[in-house]
Formats: sequence, C-alpha cells, structure tokens
Amino acid sequence: MDTIHIEGLRVDALVGVYAHEREGTQPLLFDLTLAFDNRTPAASDDVADALDYAAVCEAVRAHVATRRDQLLETLLESLAARVLAQFPQARELRIRVHKPEAARALGCAGVGVSITRGRRG
Repeated sequence: MDTIHIEGLRVDALVGVYAHEREGTQPLLFDLTLAFDNRTPAASDDVADALDYAAVCEAVRAHVATRRDQLLETLLESLAARVLAQFPQARELRIRVHKPEAARALGCAGVGVSITRGRRG
C-alpha cells in the first residue's frame, strides 16, 4: 500500500487532565501516515484523484479546534474517525501526537500517543 506522510503538523489544542492544561491551549505536533492506492492519481496526474494532504491538514486543524478532551487517546480516536470518513480513499491511518510542553515539564525528549486505524470490510 502507498502512503502519504504529514509530519510535525502543529495545532494548538485545549487538551489535558490537569488544571493548568485546561486554562488555555497548548501546542500539539501531529504525524499522520495515510495508506491508499496511488495508482489512479499516478496514472491521471490529476490532483482530484489524489489524497490531498493540504485538505487533510485543514481537517485535522478544524477537528482539534472543536475538541476539549482530557485525554490524547480520546482526541485521536475522534480524529481518526473524522479523517477516515472525510477521505474515503485512505485505507488506513496512523496518527502520532507529541505533547512538547508535557515532555519539557517531565524532563524528557518526548511524550505522546500513537494509534493506527483502518477501514472494516
């Protein structure tokens, strides 16, 4: 299966369990890998046949802006469902989110969550 990659997409989000995390947004960094069959757009050389990564980025930003989840896991589940629904040519989606402010507070290089979701059937 072919893939497109979006790495380090910064989106400010209201997410977290602790009171200081609920006071305002914080940056999240998203890495997405979407699996799809690239043969049709490769043959047509037409962007209308391709998986539009600019549209995927906008969908991520729009979705995250509407959420107020405590857990990254909850945010990622809802985001995966939205992306797979909005982009039917994607057969599988891997999302990894980094929470850089939490990592800094913990004194480590990185913390986050990854999920992989695909279509049934």
